[in-house]
Amino acid sequence: YGFINTCLKSLVVEKYGEETWEKLRLQAGVQDSFLTFEVYKDEITMQLVDKACKVLGVPADIVLREFGKYFFEFCKRSGYDHMLRTLGGNLYEFIENLDALHSYLFWLCFFPQEMNAPSFRVEKNEDGSMHLHYYSDRRGLCHIVPGIIGAAALDFFNIEISMKIVNQTEEEERTGKKEHIVFLVTQNPLFPCKERNEFSSSSQCLVDSEKQIENQLNKEDLEKAKNTDGDRGNSVCPVKKSHWKTLRGIITLGKGKLLRRFDPVYPKSLWIDTKTFCNGLPFHMVFDKELKVKQAGVSIQKIVPGLQTMGICLDQYFRIVHPEVPFTISSIQKFINSQFVFQTRREMMPESWKERPMLELRGQMMWMESLQCMLYLCSPLLRTLHELEERQMHIADIAPHDVTRDLILLNQQRLAEMELSNQLERKKEELRILSKHLEEEKKKTEALLYAMLPQHVANQLKEGKRVEAGEFKECTILFSDVVTFTNICAQCEPIQIVLMLNSMYLRFDRLTTVHDVYKVETIGDAYMVVGGVPVPVPTHAERVANFALGMIMAAKGVQNPVSGNPIQIRVGIHTGPVLAGVVGEKMPRYCLFGDTVNIASRMESHGVPSKIHLSSSAYQCLKYKNFEITERGEIEVKGKGKMHTYFLIRNKSATENEIMGRP
Repeated sequence: YGFINTCLKSLVVEKYGEETWEKLRLQAGVQDSFLTFEVYKDEITMQLVDKACKVLGVPADIVLREFGKYFFEFCKRSGYDHMLRTLGGNLYEFIENLDALHSYLFWLCFFPQEMNAPSFRVEKNEDGSMHLHYYSDRRGLCHIVPGIIGAAALDFFNIEISMKIVNQTEEEERTGKKEHIVFLVTQNPLFPCKERNEFSSSSQCLVDSEKQIENQLNKEDLEKAKNTDGDRGNSVCPVKKSHWKTLRGIITLGKGKLLRRFDPVYPKSLWIDTKTFCNGLPFHMVFDKELKVKQAGVSIQKIVPGLQTMGICLDQYFRIVHPEVPFTISSIQKFINSQFVFQTRREMMPESWKERPMLELRGQMMWMESLQCMLYLCSPLLRTLHELEERQMHIADIAPHDVTRDLILLNQQRLAEMELSNQLERKKEELRILSKHLEEEKKKTEALLYAMLPQHVANQLKEGKRVEAGEFKECTILFSDVVTFTNICAQCEPIQIVLMLNSMYLRFDRLTTVHDVYKVETIGDAYMVVGGVPVPVPTHAERVANFALGMIMAAKGVQNPVSGNPIQIRVGIHTGPVLAGVVGEKMPRYCLFGDTVNIASRMESHGVPSKIHLSSSAYQCLKYKNFEITERGEIEVKGKGKMHTYFLIRNKSATENEIMGRP
């Protein structure tokens, strides 16, 4: 189930982080999330475990054992702790009833027909230890068992256990080869801090109380009480009982009568006739060591008429579906504490049953030593009304005292709720994926928006706020254009012009990041940047100057489509105050206004090819900043009259690689 894979993901994320899970998942080639009740291939789980061992550098048995411990906690957090806690009063009973739990979950349609759950069988040893037999179709996962059982023992029974494999074989079963692992389970007591403190602080009081009770009770009653309590307690690895447990075992009611002592009373003869017994228990069978049927309930006779002939062999009409053991008395006795599921054999059924699904019976076996016979008390294994109708049976065929009647009806509602839950889980997963894609698209949109507008301006627009125009007292503006661009356009195809400009602008755009200047706009072959806007910085002139030097170098790598030579550009720079703000609603632009923009444009248009033309204000900002600058002199500037200008040659303290942002 996806529940298992989700648990494994949760373990990795919780202990090692999201990045480790992502790396593990990609190596295993599996999806990021799993639906709880969706059935997935075993190979996915095995791949995840294998890659976890390699990524984490931990042996498989340790990974599986840790997974087993975590799986138990994961089940508790998922709401299954109450169900698990009620399986048994001690560890032996807990393990003994695990198969019954699997059978119940299968009945509730948690497990689909094609899934084979693992099986457990436990044996007590004379020294108090246990042998746990584990059967599974899935090889290589046996180390999960010590993790799960160990965590359950500690949490439910306050016991620390150790488990080691003493035997490992493969057995041929009905469904193919099945792994059979035998664990030796030994356990030691573990008292919590609170209990230890209570025990130590009140030990003297308890000793005194016990002495008084022992004086009141005769030795025989005391011995009986201790024996009775010992039989009912944890029989595996018996330990010295606490004073509390001793007291509970010897509380008296009346004179010499022990509360926990119980001796059943049986009648001298059975006060029920055969007919009533067979009607009252309509689904039961009694058979001897040779599997010959001695007795059968009326409903099972109705469905399997062959059982009306007493003395026939039971295995002719039924096969054992669970546990997967041979149909012999010795095998049944070995698994007598397990629930048995019988299925009718199609070839032995009446003609009317040949086209229907075979009937399955589920129940317990009870060995009757005095009669040397086995009693099989069972009920039809029907989970839904649909299954009841398929077998052309009715609720009336099931005894009124049999809870199967109620469970079939209740299960209809539970199946509907489960289907609704699955649909909600699928929708949740779809929403998660859509949300992830939406987040990715949002990042792309934001990246595009931030490329068009300054980030703080874009954020204000996203929030629906009005962006006020801002005045910047000093900034440095740069303009550039391609020399003889009009002639190039007249002699080339449009696509060649586009390719040339794109090649040039990609280089310039990279340099804006290197020198942290803001690209305002491009119009045709004109490229405009500013330093000190929208974020004021004192080094605005140096940044723009270094950017301009990088432009001249970068332009040498762009080919003129007419001549085949590198293109030439003119660059003009001016420093002064500007007003900046957002204009327009459709395709809004962050624009600069003021005479500083005009003068910077004039510096570019009155410049010289492959030269960086500086105004006097730009020169004043750069003259003490390790730049080599030469004087051009006075020139006539359109609309401005005579202006004293300069040429920027190089940065004395920076190498070409530093200017270009290369390593």
